[in-house]
Amino acid sequence: MKTLLMLGGAALALAATPAMAQDSGSETDRAGDIQFKLLATAVLPDGKITDINVNLPRLPATLQTKANDNVVPTLAVEWFVTDNVSIETIAGTTQHDVDTTAGLAAGAELVSDALLLPATVTAKYHFDLGGVKPYVGGGVAYFMWLSDKPGAATLPLGVTDTDLSDEFGFALQAGFDVPLGDKGFGLTFDAKRYFIDTTARWYVGNTLAIETEHKLDPWVLSAGVSYRF
Repeated sequence: MKTLLMLGGAALALAATPAMAQDSGSETDRAGDIQFKLLATAVLPDGKITDINVNLPRLPATLQTKANDNVVPTLAVEWFVTDNVSIETIAGTTQHDVDTTAGLAAGAELVSDALLLPATVTAKYHFDLGGVKPYVGGGVAYFMWLSDKPGAATLPLGVTDTDLSDEFGFALQAGFDVPLGDKGFGLTFDAKRYFIDTTARWYVGNTLAIETEHKLDPWVLSAGVSYRF
């Protein structure tokens, strides 16, 4: 959160300089443009337990977890409503395990191969500083878990199924684009912070044996290439 605020503050400060007088109506910066971005994206979730609602196996009350980080390819598509305002969505999936950090042996796997589709739409405001175009934005997200499996540490408890709840949340965003020439190509750097939770449930047959609330709140950091037309 602090990093996003710093980026946003820097962008606003720069926007207040005379550089804002740059020509925003140039051939490569028009309302109605579409921009594609091919990105390498680091997904850095939290995964901390905030509540234990059901605990039939009597796991320690100090039980704590962490979701592992992942690096994945993503595609972003952006439509410029005006020269400075755009709407962006991203496409991609990311896979994570959830392991213990306290209460049980560190690294005990509770959830395996949880595949997430983080559907996200953000609105962004761009500042035209000539060679660098910073932006800030925010929007809504819906985290959809496409698949998940019980972790190895839960199998001795008789767990047969695991379920992570789909949830709505929101995201803050900041970054900058660097045009390369006047043909629409460029470099792009982006940081998002999501604020979203999930409920994890472990079943033994049809019986709900464990239910925990988790704070996901991932940082999603991306860098890549772009093409605007």
